[in-house]
Amino acid sequence: MKRVRYTKFTGDLSSSFGLEDLMQALSDFLLDSGFNDPYSNFSEFNDQTLENLRDAIRQALESGELFDEEAQEKYDTLAEDQVEELIDKIIQKMQEQNFINAETPDQGQGDFGQANENARFEVTDKGMDFLGYKALRDLLGPLGKSNFGRHDTRHEAAGVEINGSSKLYEFGDTLNLDVTATFSSVFAREGIRTAVEGEEHTPLHIEYSDLHVHQSDYQSSCATVVLLDCSHSMILYGEDRFTPAKRVAMALSHLIRTQFPGDTLNLVLFHDTAEEVPVSQLSRVKVGPHYTNTRDGLRLAQRILAKQNKDMKQIVMITDGKPSALTLPDGRIYKNAFGLDPLVIEETLEEVARCKRAGIMINTFMLANDFALMQFVQKVSAMCRGKAYFTTPQTLGNYLLMDFMSRRMKTVH
Repeated sequence: MKRVRYTKFTGDLSSSFGLEDLMQALSDFLLDSGFNDPYSNFSEFNDQTLENLRDAIRQALESGELFDEEAQEKYDTLAEDQVEELIDKIIQKMQEQNFINAETPDQGQGDFGQANENARFEVTDKGMDFLGYKALRDLLGPLGKSNFGRHDTRHEAAGVEINGSSKLYEFGDTLNLDVTATFSSVFAREGIRTAVEGEEHTPLHIEYSDLHVHQSDYQSSCATVVLLDCSHSMILYGEDRFTPAKRVAMALSHLIRTQFPGDTLNLVLFHDTAEEVPVSQLSRVKVGPHYTNTRDGLRLAQRILAKQNKDMKQIVMITDGKPSALTLPDGRIYKNAFGLDPLVIEETLEEVARCKRAGIMINTFMLANDFALMQFVQKVSAMCRGKAYFTTPQTLGNYLLMDFMSRRMKTVH
C-alpha cells in the first residue's frame, strides 16, 4: 500500500521515501528463483551483481510507487548522470542501514556508477528478516490474524504463566510457589495460632507436603524442517512456484523466531540430491534443471531432527512433482522422470516409514493436482499421521501458516 509522507522537501530525492518501501519494491528481484532463466545451474546463486541491483532500483524509481507527486516530478526532470548519482546514494544508504552488504570503492571497484560487472552484493540478515516480516504480514493479513501464541496443549505443567490453579510440588517442577495454597495447607494441619502477650511467636513448620506451585498451561516446543523442492518443474509450465515457496519459508522463519522462541527451523533443498541451506541464504537460491530425490531430502531431514531435543518434530514438504530420482548404494543417481517409478516410490515410502518410527510427522503441500500424485501424497500423510494440502502458489502461504499455528499436540512423556 502506497504511503503518504509529510516531510519538508530538501531536494534530496534519496531521502523522500523509506528504504523499507524500496526493499518491498525490490522483493521480487531479491527473491528471484530463476524463472526468467529456467536452465541455469543450481550451483549458481542469484546473479546478485551491483549492476543488476542498479537496474532494479531504476525500475522501482520509474514505477511511480515510491515518490509522491512532487518528488516524482523532480525525478522526471533529472538528467541521466543525476539519476546515476541518485542510485549511488540509495545503494550507499542501503549499506549504511545494513539492508545489504556490497563491495565498496575501497575494495577496488571504483565508484558505484562505474562498478565492475563482477561486483556483487548480499542481502543481510536484517534485510532477510525484513522481507520475512513483510511476507508474514501479507500472508496473515487476509486471515484476520493479529495475535499469536505458542503451541498450546490441553495439558498443564508448573510454569511461570499461571492459569489460576495450583498443585502439590513435585521434584522437577518450576518452584513458582503458590503462597496462599501453601499456608492454607500448614494451617489445616497445625491450626491457626494467635500470639499471646509476653510470649514469643511460635514459628510455623512448613513441610515438603505443604508446598504448592502455580499451574500453567503446558506449552510444547517444536522442531521443524522445511523440505523445499527446487527441481526444474517448480518454474516450468509458465508458472513460478518456487518464489512463493521461498516467501513462505521466510515468513515461517520470522514467525518462529519472533513468536515461538523455543522452536527451531531448518531448511533442506532437494533436487538430484539434498542439502541443508541456511535460511539467511534462501533469497539467493535458484531452481535448476534437476530431478526430484525426495528420499534424500527425507533422510537429511531425519538427521537434522535427530539432533533436536523437542517435544514435537515435523517435516513440512513443499513440492509439485513425483519422486523421480534415487541415490544408489554406490553413489550414482538413478533417474526416471516418466511416471511413478516402482523402485523410486518403494524406497521413498520406506524412508517415510522410518520417519513414522522416529515420531516425525510429515505435512505435505502439493502444488499440483495430478491424480497419481494425489494418491502418493495421501499415502505419505496416512503413514505419518500428517496432512496433505493440494494448493496453489497463491494460497500456499495461507494454508501452511494456518496449519502451523492451529496445531494442538499432546505432551511427550
